[in-house]
Amino acid sequence: MVRILKYFLAVLMIATCGMGCKNEASKIEKSTSDSWKPKLKNKLSEYGHRNWILIVDKAFPLQNSTGIVTIDTHEGLLKVLDYTLGQIDSLSHVKPIIFTDKELNYITKEQVEDIGDYRTALLEHIRKYQPKSMLHDSVFVDIYKASKLFQVLVLKTDEVIPYSSVFIQLDCKYWTTEKEHNLRTKMRFLP
Repeated sequence: MVRILKYFLAVLMIATCGMGCKNEASKIEKSTSDSWKPKLKNKLSEYGHRNWILIVDKAFPLQNSTGIVTIDTHEGLLKVLDYTLGQIDSLSHVKPIIFTDKELNYITKEQVEDIGDYRTALLEHIRKYQPKSMLHDSVFVDIYKASKLFQVLVLKTDEVIPYSSVFIQLDCKYWTTEKEHNLRTKMRFLP
């Protein structure tokens, strides 16, 4: 009887784990080849300023927030970055504000052999956007806050260089910060 009970509990635990793993895995949309590209285009047509797109390395963790959608691209990070920025640039309503991990600047060749080549290539891809860097943990705080109000899209890549991710905050393309400031200044003097 004890043996049967132990067997039943073991089967129950395996089944429960399997269901839990299935639920967790369902949060990642599986993509094959270029199947992630139409999904990105669809999201970009819906997104506006304050939405985020993260192009992340392979070890980037799955977030436990309902405002975050993850798509595994099965592609190289720079390839996904180029395509994503090309799509954003073609839009009339949003533009990218780009952030990288500050830690990327401090990784040595002894730690990651090809780090210099990656940093050079990354800068070539994003230089015109005047990227900013921030500590990796700060990124998680900002993304968590944003995901409470706005959707965040995570494009997971096959990149295995630590701190290689690129974080894109979408901003309004046709309304600048200066125009907003001028509008608010004028409004202060209205009844």
